[in-house]
Order: sequence, then structure tokens, then C-alpha cells
Amino acid sequence: MDELQATLRILEERLLHPEVRRDPEAVALLLADDFRECGASGRIYDKSQVLAVLQGEQARGPIAMRDFQVRALAPGVALATYRAWQSLPGGQHARGTWRSSLWRQEAGAWRLVFHQGTELAEGPGDPA
Repeated sequence: MDELQATLRILEERLLHPEVRRDPEAVALLLADDFRECGASGRIYDKSQVLAVLQGEQARGPIAMRDFQVRALAPGVALATYRAWQSLPGGQHARGTWRSSLWRQEAGAWRLVFHQGTELAEGPGDPA
């Protein structure tokens, strides 16, 4: 795994961690000011909306990341893609999404500029 892929994987995993997600200051450091998200629901969110939504997010099961890949698009710009599996309470099947994140290097730090999640159809062998 090269340095860019390792760095962005760490940042993506940080954004999946429940304690980080509930900390608006920690999340704000990872998101660019012009951040946009297209959620699995189809709704579009900006940085302030994401920070507000995450503060009220209820505790969920762990999120597992699979098939993580990074593609450098230009100097200081990279696309990360992966599958994420959310464990659900009560023995329900895991919820899966394909995730795409566009990262930009700003003042020596990587910031998330755009993120999209698309729900996956359940299939054999997919749950985490």
C-alpha cells in the first residue's frame, strides 16, 4: 500500500469511527470548507449540515471497510473508493454502501471535498 493510499485510508477510517463522527471539531478538520455530500438517500449536504447531522447521529454498530482503492487524479487531488458495511442491531443483515470520496491537499493536510454513498443490493457473502 503506498503512502497516499495509507494516508487516505486512515482518514476515511477516522470518519467512520463513532467518537470522531460525534465530535464536530474533529470532523471539521477533515472536511474542506466547500465540502458537499450526496448521501445514500439522494440528499445533498454541505459541511455545516453534515456537522449538525453527525452530532445527532445515534450509536450504530461498527462499520467495516472493504476493497479500498485510491487513484491520484492530479497533484494534491485523489479519489478514494470502497465498500462499507454497517452492522445493524438485532441480528439484521449488514447494510452496505459503495463510497466515493474526493480528497484535496490544502496547506499540507488532506481535506475531504466530496463524498457519495450508494446503497448496495444485498448478496451472498457481502455482509461484514
